Amino acid sequence: MTTIDQLYELYKKHPVISTDTRKIATGSLFFALKGEKFDANTFAEQAIAAGAAYAVIDNPEYQKGDQYLLVEDVLTALQDLARYHRRQLTIPVIGLTGTNGKTTTKELINAVLSQHFNTYATQGNLNNHIGVPLTILSINALHEAAVIEMGANHQKEIELLCTISQPSHGLITNVGKAHLEGFGGVEGVKKGKGELYDYISQKVGKSGSPEEGIAFVNGDDRVLMEMQEARGLKNVILYGTNNPANLVSGKLIENSPYLTLQWTNKSTGKSYEVKSQLTGAYNLDNILAAICIGVYFKLSAGEINAGISGYQPKNNRSQITQTATNTLICDYYNANPSSMAVAIENLAKIEAKYKVLVLGDMFEMGQESAAEHEAIIKKAMETPVDERIFIGTEFSSQKSEVGSRESEAIFYNTVEDAIVALQVNPIRNATVLIKGSRGMALERLVELF
Repeated sequence: MTTIDQLYELYKKHPVISTDTRKIATGSLFFALKGEKFDANTFAEQAIAAGAAYAVIDNPEYQKGDQYLLVEDVLTALQDLARYHRRQLTIPVIGLTGTNGKTTTKELINAVLSQHFNTYATQGNLNNHIGVPLTILSINALHEAAVIEMGANHQKEIELLCTISQPSHGLITNVGKAHLEGFGGVEGVKKGKGELYDYISQKVGKSGSPEEGIAFVNGDDRVLMEMQEARGLKNVILYGTNNPANLVSGKLIENSPYLTLQWTNKSTGKSYEVKSQLTGAYNLDNILAAICIGVYFKLSAGEINAGISGYQPKNNRSQITQTATNTLICDYYNANPSSMAVAIENLAKIEAKYKVLVLGDMFEMGQESAAEHEAIIKKAMETPVDERIFIGTEFSSQKSEVGSRESEAIFYNTVEDAIVALQVNPIRNATVLIKGSRGMALERLVELF
């Protein structure tokens, strides 16, 4: 059996990890991970032929020479290798999680810190039990800071990811209603996300002595404040709009549709203004988190503002798309009751002559699904917009909730049904919010607008 020490020595010579034989990097280490429908042990020989220096396998049947490294379990070996590598790093590692805004906040922090440091951040959504170790193993000696996003859909997942990424600094964006089925309700979400604070409070230094990490906390968020106080966190840096203890405080100046904000560095008393390329008042907290981290790491106001103003959202997260006839707010990468509610509220605040809501089903709601979809319908009906379109069987099963106002809302069971209808009756000269869970594939609607 190959030990982690031996594997790490090989990793130092071949510091690129491959897990897909279709994308083998020459001289890389190929990890033969198992999936629901495949066993990559069977691809080990193919990986070597494609240029991998070694293949890490856990089935001795496929060991065909010195280039095949046998371990007990490939996934565990990948995670242990990442832990080993992380222990060699002395740079600040910022770990972040939360119900909403994780990726946007990660990208903003990266945009800010990259103005001053050689920063590595989670690529795309590599934020799970495979993605986090791959991210850690992508950090090299030239990097001066890292930003690691951690996602979870059940308890103990953030705990595991913290043991791999070992964050020196932590941030929870918020705690809301998402993955309720896996977490076992909102309290389960709170406990699961709080595992990051648990790790920060129990962090141990290289000498083996206690060395509590640093938590960046939204001072306006009652739930997060209660969570950090319950754990007795000592090194807490606050940001937000109202808390007098904030290191950075800020407020929105404009939201039409891009956000302009004013922020103040409490340590100097100086205030600054910055225009972002983000829409959605809910993104104020995400921007302030990035500014706060920039201030904490002693970046200049000019560097911080350059990071914020230069960041352009992508991947259909609060992304504004201008078509020939409409302004689209594309926010269909994911959806849950918390993010859906604030997106609806934001459309109400935007100045526009004609507003349309296009909302798709929210997934992984478990037993709360009917009640949560009903609540979103109610909120949409209370919001002053011109058209409301609901798509999906979960929304459609609750359409009786509109009552006597059925003429003010349209329901479609499928995206295909909506496409047919919108081709006959197109929407023009409107500001349109398109929001729904990734599985709804609402991007199919964009070309109709």
